[in-house]
Amino acid sequence: MWGIIPAAGTGSRIQPLAFSKELLPVGSYFQGEQERPRAVSEYLIERMVAAGVDKICFVISPGKSDILNFFGGHALSASIFYAVQPQPAGLCDALFRAAPLITPDEEVCIGLPDTVWFPKDALRCLPAGRLSFLLFPVSNPERFDAVVTGQNGEISEIQVKSPDAKTEWIWGALRMPGAVLHSLHTLWQTRQDEYLGTLVNAYLADGGSAFGHKGGEAYVDVGTFNGYREALRLLGANADAEASCK
Repeated sequence: MWGIIPAAGTGSRIQPLAFSKELLPVGSYFQGEQERPRAVSEYLIERMVAAGVDKICFVISPGKSDILNFFGGHALSASIFYAVQPQPAGLCDALFRAAPLITPDEEVCIGLPDTVWFPKDALRCLPAGRLSFLLFPVSNPERFDAVVTGQNGEISEIQVKSPDAKTEWIWGALRMPGAVLHSLHTLWQTRQDEYLGTLVNAYLADGGSAFGHKGGEAYVDVGTFNGYREALRLLGANADAEASCK
């Protein structure tokens, strides 16, 4: 299974940094008896690997060679690959930079590298063979992509940073077959959406379907100073928690 990690953004909300925001130290872990800082993107890699991902493509900008230097070709049990987004052009453009690596019959997981969320194994609860989103409740859905679902979990709309969001549930990660990724890419080539939410809305209007799984419990965007502090609090509160699928 593939994982795609879009890491080409500038991280303007938390600058200045002397390194890519995806390498921001958030918490730590022990390597033997030695404690070392943990880059924020390592949390997403851990969650992807727990879901069965064994190949990960980082999409980086030309100036982010520090990510390549940090991870090299492996992280945990996954092989790492890299694609380059030559200039900032939005999330969709970044994601589809990885599309040539992925065949239609392979599964794909996507997550954002400057986030921390729990349960850490929730991504593996998403069903194979369809476009599905892992949803999290937040107090400020207007800052994210709010996902409106029916009783059976079918997604009817994604509200992109809407001040009138109809739900507190936002997407934090997703899974799909490679065939759906390529269908979305084909649709995007006719539209050039910046946001994934507007592209998925067009996909739904064109007869596609998507499922939302409300399996997330806590979600923090670490790309701001307040988010950074909240992530440290969240990690402290979940230090000994055992994650499980609902």
